Amino acid sequence: MDRTEPPGHYDIPPPPTAPPPSVRSVDIRVSKRLLWVGGAAYPLENITRVHTFLLTPRRWEATQQFLKRLGIILSVAFALTILGGITGLASQDAAGTIVTLVWLGAVAALVLSIVELVGVLGAPTQYVLAVETSGPSMALVTFPQPHYLDQLVGSLVHAIENPQTEFQVRVERVLVNPRNYYFGDNVNMYGGTGNVGMAKA
Repeated sequence: MDRTEPPGHYDIPPPPTAPPPSVRSVDIRVSKRLLWVGGAAYPLENITRVHTFLLTPRRWEATQQFLKRLGIILSVAFALTILGGITGLASQDAAGTIVTLVWLGAVAALVLSIVELVGVLGAPTQYVLAVETSGPSMALVTFPQPHYLDQLVGSLVHAIENPQTEFQVRVERVLVNPRNYYFGDNVNMYGGTGNVGMAKA
């Protein structure tokens, strides 16, 4: 057996490395009038709102979307099956191939739709802290204890009001598919005429 250490040293394994930080964890730091959320910096004077809310999945919309897709998939499959039956008058082999391909495609589309539906229905409701800016930027973080986020809102507001304030905390990233969640009301106003108001979430 080859020795890796020079003579006189014992074969002592190196100390274990420190465990890596959680993939979900992120530092929030206020320093020199900047709010850092991980690697993103937000000037404190550009922050327009800091609040907590329940981020809920779009379960009802996902169910409606699934039912629409189910109707379309089955309608198309039955229509193409009937078309395959009509084609069967000319060639039995061609009709069988068409019907088989149609139903394989329908089953594949149904499986994909079911996977998407289960992904939304199984998505958890999360209590999150949102930091909104005067532009389109927004930062979302979460933590297992909701009261911690409520306290963090107070700390961020204090930092906005008192420029000399500095602090650092560790929270968790929000890892969600934005298409599956409500993010509040959507207001789109372009120009001064013809505005239709606000779409409620």
